[in-house]
Amino acid sequence: MDYKKEYQRWLDNADAETVAELNGIKDDEKEIEERFYKNLEFGTAGLRGIIGAGPNRMNSYVVGQATQGLANQLIKTNPAGTELSVAIAYDSRIKSDEFAKTSAAILAANGIKVYLFEELKPVPELSFTVRYKKATAGIVITASHNPAKYNGYKVYGADGAQLNPELAAVVLEEIEKTDIFTGVKTCDFDKAVAEGTIVMIGDEVEEAYLDCVQAQCINPELVREKGDTLKFVYTPFHGTGNKPVRKILKRIGFDNVVVVKEQEMPDGRFPTVKSPNPENKEGFKLAIGYAKECGADLIIGTDPDADRVGIIVKNKEGEYVNFTGNQVGALLSEYILSSLKERGELPKDGYIVKTIVTTNLVKAICSAYGVEMKEVLTGFKFIGEKIKESEQTGVGTYLFGFEESYGYLKGTYARDKDAVVATMLIAEMTLYYREKGITLSEQMENIYKKYGYYVEYVESVVMEGMDGSAKISGIMDNLRENTPQSVAGKKVVAVRDYETSVRTELESGKKEEILLPKSNVIYLELEDGNNFVVRPSGTEPKIKLYCLMRGDSKTEAEALVEAVKADIKNIVK
Repeated sequence: MDYKKEYQRWLDNADAETVAELNGIKDDEKEIEERFYKNLEFGTAGLRGIIGAGPNRMNSYVVGQATQGLANQLIKTNPAGTELSVAIAYDSRIKSDEFAKTSAAILAANGIKVYLFEELKPVPELSFTVRYKKATAGIVITASHNPAKYNGYKVYGADGAQLNPELAAVVLEEIEKTDIFTGVKTCDFDKAVAEGTIVMIGDEVEEAYLDCVQAQCINPELVREKGDTLKFVYTPFHGTGNKPVRKILKRIGFDNVVVVKEQEMPDGRFPTVKSPNPENKEGFKLAIGYAKECGADLIIGTDPDADRVGIIVKNKEGEYVNFTGNQVGALLSEYILSSLKERGELPKDGYIVKTIVTTNLVKAICSAYGVEMKEVLTGFKFIGEKIKESEQTGVGTYLFGFEESYGYLKGTYARDKDAVVATMLIAEMTLYYREKGITLSEQMENIYKKYGYYVEYVESVVMEGMDGSAKISGIMDNLRENTPQSVAGKKVVAVRDYETSVRTELESGKKEEILLPKSNVIYLELEDGNNFVVRPSGTEPKIKLYCLMRGDSKTEAEALVEAVKADIKNIVK
């Protein structure tokens, strides 16, 4: 793409507000190039980018082109005469409501019925709604936990999971055929609402969704009897979790929830945090102050689109420490399986699903309960595919799925991670162990003593812009061409290259096929059951490096992690 020509084309065709923004950067050649050297990439997760004018930014024109591409795909891949419909939700981010309305008007103009929420809603509620309304597809306007300058556009299939790679490829093909200024159909939004092509939906769908969430409660009698005795702090980080999370907690009996007032209301600027990411302890500073003041031992935070959840727990030294997504996933796996076994309800064909970069501790937990552990690529849509596979074949009972990046799902009512159900289960689990005289910190230690000390570490290195993209590609190429012989002093025994779908044992040279979809991931299997994984993020301008270490003691496992950190510096230099 000739970025200078494209810049001029936007100046000649865009609306006055956009032209004014573009004139504001007319003397900044680097900024013009960054915005216009390519189109914002549409992947299987949709779009995500910095808000602003230009084809490599998030704006109404880019959203419109993507929506027209989706409309074309729906018409093209469904039988003639099919009544097509799309459910749309949006979060608290800047321009999210505007982008949602833009999408609705375009779909309506293409003869596609739209179900649009009247107010901001979480990602999992949209996933549920697609299934509940029997819609053909779904859209969520969100950039998840990214900083405030970002927004995004996620597309869902009829099964409620993020669009599969095959259909996403068709959408991309249609986007590329669509002129961003002249190829997008639209209509008057208010007129479409009056005519019923756009249907506004409210709390009736949320109540049905919460019914399904509530059904996932494992020990409802305990919560009804003792729920009001557990005091904990909750923060929605200025996002969509505030209403549905508080509703479900109240429904089942948790009446003693302290909400962080400064972070309660939706605000796309996220003024109280550097980043609204529940992985980062920094964002919980206000919540920790609340916990100290009210004497709470647990803090729960959901990200802006309420599909991910993080927790802070008070340990025996009285310090508030953040648990990783791997730790919470392991705690929930043990809690769910042990509770089902205790009640005699553990199905013989039950299974748990995790992603390839998620802790291997769950393998040991599943093995102890005689439950299958299924492993998929990074991305919750692949967990959703396993649920769908069981429904279609009648083989296997899905019990729980999670990924290390703080996403969890119990139940099959949705096909994406759900911070609402996860918050409910975390609170329930905390109460359950407290009644046995055990804190969450103590239960985590019990798990390590039972299964071994698994310690994980993720380093995310941000590399923005053209230069960053080229550097990330270079790092992945170098790993393939010059595979390290050791990591953290541990010998590399095998390499899994998910892009070529080949696993190679280094000593024997033996190769075997990897039976998963292709993905740009290098997985190094180390001796003694340790692992190191490198992959570019699919949604952010960064490369992610994962170390999955196991030791006979916490000290041994942590020493391996520290050794990996030193090696990472050489890999990303």
